[in-house]
Amino acid sequence: MAYTSPKRLGLGISVYPEHCSQEETLAYIDAAGKRGFTRVFSCLLSVKGDREQIVREFKPVAERIRANGMQLVLDVWPAVLERLGVSPDDLSFFHELGADGLRLDAPYADRTIAEMTHNPFGLVVEINASMRDAILESALLSGADPAYLWACHNFYPQRYSGLSYPFWEETSIQAMEHNIRVASFVGCENHDAMGPWGNGTGLPTLEMHRDLAPGLAARHLAATGLVDDILISNAFATERELDDLAAIDPTRIDMRIELEPGDTDVEREIIFDFPHVVRGDLSPYILRSSMARVTYHDTPIPPHDTRDAVRGDIVIVNDNDPRYKGELQVVLRDMENLGLHNVVGHVPEEEQILIEYLDSWRKFGFIA
Repeated sequence: MAYTSPKRLGLGISVYPEHCSQEETLAYIDAAGKRGFTRVFSCLLSVKGDREQIVREFKPVAERIRANGMQLVLDVWPAVLERLGVSPDDLSFFHELGADGLRLDAPYADRTIAEMTHNPFGLVVEINASMRDAILESALLSGADPAYLWACHNFYPQRYSGLSYPFWEETSIQAMEHNIRVASFVGCENHDAMGPWGNGTGLPTLEMHRDLAPGLAARHLAATGLVDDILISNAFATERELDDLAAIDPTRIDMRIELEPGDTDVEREIIFDFPHVVRGDLSPYILRSSMARVTYHDTPIPPHDTRDAVRGDIVIVNDNDPRYKGELQVVLRDMENLGLHNVVGHVPEEEQILIEYLDSWRKFGFIA
């Protein structure tokens, strides 16, 4: 997998005010805001009531979102806008409500989308990134303002209906090639957390993420370099889930590690405190973080746990090889241990999807 330059990562939550109390919604917005989240998604597709009722319901929510320095984008459908008396050439409804943009789950014609991006309120128009329909290219050719044209993938409540990774990658690259901001969803680990249509079996964009913790799914998306924003689709994410996303550093890949009980303090220091970077020359068996061997050249690293290594193992070279002693390596392929490597931990199987993105000069680290 080719290395992708890191970027500043935006994080978002989803709220569904029609399904809970206003106090719960506002408290959740505050919890995300204090952790540095920047976006809020909500959905008008499932909302009942007329235009005035929706404004009354959403305006306090929009005000709290803005007070937290976050942006609100509302998911809409042409038929919903028609019911509310909103036309593509008059988006004042969204301005009145306090939204920063609208997401078109189903598109208008390309010329209409282009004109919508020139609205006088500075509203962003977000297209559905999960469709292979050439709407993005057509809208840009029709004069859309790329500064106000974003792309956001779908989420999929029904098990087995989420996107495949190759398709997601293809459609995300298409948007990024045009310098269009791309968002994607991860779901809460608790599938009973609400969505716009009640509970489901999680609300991920990628089917492979359906049963993963959102922190891992988000670290995977960040590792690809193909998203600008990662949104939690369910409400309400737990405090731990919010913390896990807030801790993501897009400049490096962090993987959870299961430590061996015999690890020394020095080895744990190498694992967690040393800044790891993959060497530029790659082996089919190991990825090497070499500089620790300079720092720990004169530090004893006695042999222990020198079993044969398997994919996902983390090993540190021991005293039996003084030249490379202290070097940390990520094992890519099962290999014989000649007594030179201490097996100090293992990356769990579900976390090993991140190893695929460890390329030359990529920074990485570990989470206990």
